[in-house]
Amino acid sequence: MVLSNDERDLLKLVAQAGRPVWMSEYFPVLNPAEPGMDENHPGHEAWTERQMAWYGVSISLWKRGLVRVVVPADGSRGDLVEPTGEGRAALAAADA
Repeated sequence: MVLSNDERDLLKLVAQAGRPVWMSEYFPVLNPAEPGMDENHPGHEAWTERQMAWYGVSISLWKRGLVRVVVPADGSRGDLVEPTGEGRAALAAADA
């Protein structure tokens, strides 16, 4: 199974956690804000769009069966997920 670079990067962080995680907690790691970033910063709009794109990546991982929901969202937090066997195999193939 072929992973996009974004899928690979996010899935790798989820797998390395060794526990169920919110994928969104890694978005700032994968797309850090520039120093001084606020709503008036010239790069704010592009940064925000990129942060939102990570939600699409996380949905793709779930739809492709590469992560599974361990604890569903409850309105105060998102789904806690972990990689599936297929997700680990896809990572292994991507690293080969």
